[in-house]
Amino acid sequence: MNMDFSLTGPELERLGAVRVGIAGAGGLGSNCAMHLVRSGIRRLVIADFDTVSTGNLNRQFFFADQVGRPKVEALRENLLRIAPDLELELYCCRVDEENAGRIFAHCEPVVEAFDDAAAKRLLINLMLRAGKTVVAASGIAGWGRSGDMRLQQVGRRLYLVGDGESAVDDGAGACHPTSPRVGLAAAMQANTVMALLLGIDP
Repeated sequence: MNMDFSLTGPELERLGAVRVGIAGAGGLGSNCAMHLVRSGIRRLVIADFDTVSTGNLNRQFFFADQVGRPKVEALRENLLRIAPDLELELYCCRVDEENAGRIFAHCEPVVEAFDDAAAKRLLINLMLRAGKTVVAASGIAGWGRSGDMRLQQVGRRLYLVGDGESAVDDGAGACHPTSPRVGLAAAMQANTVMALLLGIDP
């Protein structure tokens, strides 16, 4: 399949050679993966322990007939419908201190796409200690307020997308992240990954 990415040959070769890791296949991870594939990334490592539920369909890259299936399996199916030539390495497991290093050993960068704050901190610390660049998200709950979504560089290898403040229970307009905010954050994460890989200042 010949998809028009509006990139040069060397740029496409670079994107086709790298392996991007995504920790979490929910609202952030599934949408970020979709954007990366549509942008020319061809090798992804994705890990998530969860299954698709009806409550996921309002903001995640899944469909009603996939409810009950492992998210990584459903996401594989959806991504391959975009680009059948993908190389996908999928792990249906909870990412923890014991397996994170092995799962993402050959990835650069790694996208942090967890809901749980403790899991976020753990993954970020593990990946940074391993010398990897991390594109994370924090503060995406509620409706509206597009202007407060921003990208911050924290140190040399950590990039953080979001408002950095709103949580799912802080009265930010909704009890859970909504599709527009999640989609915006996921797109910003994907855009940051692309900039880093192409040598552009994110």
